[in-house]
Amino acid sequence: MKEIKSSKKSIIKKIFIKICRLLGYEIIDQSNFFIPTLNKSLNDKISIKGKKSINLPLGEVRITRKVKSLDVIIRTCSSVNMLTQNKDRIFQKEKIEYTLRSINSILKSIKYAKKSMDELLFKIYIVDHNSGQENLNKIKNIIEKYSIQFKIYNLNLKDFEEKIKKTNQKNEKVTSNQISNMSNIYKSLQLSKENSSDLIYFVEDDYIHEESAISEMIMVYERISSLTNKELIVCPTDYPYLYTKAENTQVYLGEKYHWRKIDETLCTFLTSKKIVENHWKKLISMCEFEHYPFESPLHKIYEEELCISPIPSLAIHCTNVNSIFGLSPNIDWKRLWEENKV
Repeated sequence: MKEIKSSKKSIIKKIFIKICRLLGYEIIDQSNFFIPTLNKSLNDKISIKGKKSINLPLGEVRITRKVKSLDVIIRTCSSVNMLTQNKDRIFQKEKIEYTLRSINSILKSIKYAKKSMDELLFKIYIVDHNSGQENLNKIKNIIEKYSIQFKIYNLNLKDFEEKIKKTNQKNEKVTSNQISNMSNIYKSLQLSKENSSDLIYFVEDDYIHEESAISEMIMVYERISSLTNKELIVCPTDYPYLYTKAENTQVYLGEKYHWRKIDETLCTFLTSKKIVENHWKKLISMCEFEHYPFESPLHKIYEEELCISPIPSLAIHCTNVNSIFGLSPNIDWKRLWEENKV
């Protein structure tokens, strides 16, 4: 008799779960932290890309802004150790080592994202200046191990020398390294305007990423953009300088991270083609004239558009250990470095 009752309960439960699925509701079994409608544990990734973002106990956000593609534009230059500083980077290796580990971390992160976002189109563009054929071959060999479309561009400074003013905001001569950097950003922006259709991730070759970084950035983009009905800018790094000033902010929930509103970043950020097109003049002005700080035109954009960064960081900026623009606090830097050895 007990077996018959148990069997009836099981059948009724299955029918109830099916009805809930059809109606779009989720059931949570508090006794064992399980969601039978999703067949997942509460500790699993329970949001559904392009459909709904779920945070317990706050419930779900219906996704109205679906991400369709992501172009990652990586600026590389393995011949220059540090752009504006003479100090050694953390781990004190040759620049190519940071370039390779940064690219490897991005590729691993894309591979991880593809597990739950197989409908998304990912592409990688490398814009390189003066790395040398041997190092370019190393970069190419890493990317070819992954199933992803890519193209490598060799930057020609002559294409931009007439566009860049040779005297900066301090009335000083712009250095050759800075001209290379400005040209590289210029070319990256051009590529995004010509080739991209949705999200673009502009990133330098000294950022080592957590495996979940790309997935988390895409998920938070969909969630916050759906909530605000606006495009936004996503920075992957929790920079130390963000803790050097006391100011009001806003905190947002992502998939697994908290995010806060910020008004300053460096030149590594994810955004949409719509943002690039709407603020093209400001973005290009950063490449045509050396401001102080260099990223001032970006910061002007953040006065109009929401920019967020994660807590804790999703990527570490491998500069000198004392730089306030470098290593994110409360992150195992050595673990990330070792995990992305090529």
